[in-house]
Amino acid sequence: EWQARLDPNGIAPNEDALEAKSTISFGQFERGLYRIHGGVTPDFRGEMETFIASRLSPRAKVAFEPTAAGEPMLEGSEPVPDDTVPDEAVLDIDRRPTGEKQADIFREVFREAARNPTAGVIGGAAPTVVVHVNAVDLNEGRGVGWIDGVDAPVSLKTVHQALCSGGFIPVVFGANNEVLRVGDKQRTFPAPMRQAIAARDGGCIIPGCVIPAYRTELHHVIPWALGGKTEVANGVCLCWRHHHAIETSGWQIRMTRGRPEVRGPAWMDPSQTWRPAQTHRANRSVN
Repeated sequence: EWQARLDPNGIAPNEDALEAKSTISFGQFERGLYRIHGGVTPDFRGEMETFIASRLSPRAKVAFEPTAAGEPMLEGSEPVPDDTVPDEAVLDIDRRPTGEKQADIFREVFREAARNPTAGVIGGAAPTVVVHVNAVDLNEGRGVGWIDGVDAPVSLKTVHQALCSGGFIPVVFGANNEVLRVGDKQRTFPAPMRQAIAARDGGCIIPGCVIPAYRTELHHVIPWALGGKTEVANGVCLCWRHHHAIETSGWQIRMTRGRPEVRGPAWMDPSQTWRPAQTHRANRSVN
């Protein structure tokens, strides 16, 4: 920095040399994570910082809003008595470290790029992650899955969520290592259903989440493995973070007359009341 300020001739035009040294690579698998190594030019760093800043909500809030009587409520729901709401009428829903949020943004960048119709092809097809899993393990909910090109295994929870969200193709093997089936059209929501659900929900349905529909995944409210159907009335939009943590976060989802309702964790909503989920503004009645 001081060299740039003190040199009257400015910085030598070495951008091409620096660009040639730019690199990003994966390191060893350690403690459940692959390390990423590399270096980028200042202009690339600026582009990344600007893009990340545009995706980071300053403080994503749960939509508790005061009513005329002063009682907090979730948008589109009935008033909630004061004694059932935490001290703050507006809660910070995403308290994760910035680094974790930025990792999610990078994940979204690659997923959006893969869905882009102008994306490159691999073997004549759009970029699609192939997941290998044993049929017995998949049916009994045990064991692990394997992703092409990656040495480390993934949990069956990750396999189920990946297949639910699309962009992944399962290859299911039998006891003798024979291929039983490739792909699972029944489980994956086809494009028309995705569009209908996105139009209804408008984005992630968890209160306070600001992720728009085109960046969400589709979640079976009644799990597909438990007989849930792949249909509009059983699908909702969830961002990757809420989808990944739906079984452990305390949020619950149900469908009522074709529309999703949510119930927050007990620490957030001690009354444990079901409330209409966030929805696209076009679906809200005008008073």
